[in-house]
Amino acid sequence: MSNNTYSIGLQPVTSETANEKQKAILEKAQKANGMIPNMYRNMVNLPGLQETYDLGYQKFRSESGFSPAEQEVVFVTLSVDNGCNYCTAAHSFIADKMSKTPEAVTDAIREGKEVPGEKYAALVKFTKIMNRSKGNPSPAEAQEFLDAGFDEKQILAIILAQSVKTISNYSNHIFHTEVDDAFSSRKVEENVN
Repeated sequence: MSNNTYSIGLQPVTSETANEKQKAILEKAQKANGMIPNMYRNMVNLPGLQETYDLGYQKFRSESGFSPAEQEVVFVTLSVDNGCNYCTAAHSFIADKMSKTPEAVTDAIREGKEVPGEKYAALVKFTKIMNRSKGNPSPAEAQEFLDAGFDEKQILAIILAQSVKTISNYSNHIFHTEVDDAFSSRKVEENVN
């Protein structure tokens, strides 16, 4: 943890310290994930933050029009671009084990190298453009994304993913969230850029 960043004084919420609303959210996370990720224990300090994250995350998964592997490409790209080591580890793990994203793609995103596969490369490039321009791509940049085989609704889906990752990435920054043991195989040893 850097001395130049704020560290919030709120503590992770446990089943012993949770109020009824927090307890219900944590129980839902346990049921969905088979565990309560450290990130959830932190974000549930403000239940509306966790609920907004959960809804946006679920809607991105179900309505984005991206394959599960492409969804992870978006999430890993945003997490790396935002410097969130927690979400980089978690989404890299999900990419490998659940979404079947080629590990070479995930590793290239994490390492800032050329991404294999034209469609994956186009998705990474446009996701970074959307993130760095704060959702204001040039017409040529948007057209290049569309020419790669994506559609305009998927531009909106990237905005939804940015919203979800802003909630989780920024919360993890402020809490300096420790990577769960479940995701430790994909832990980032140094700050990502």
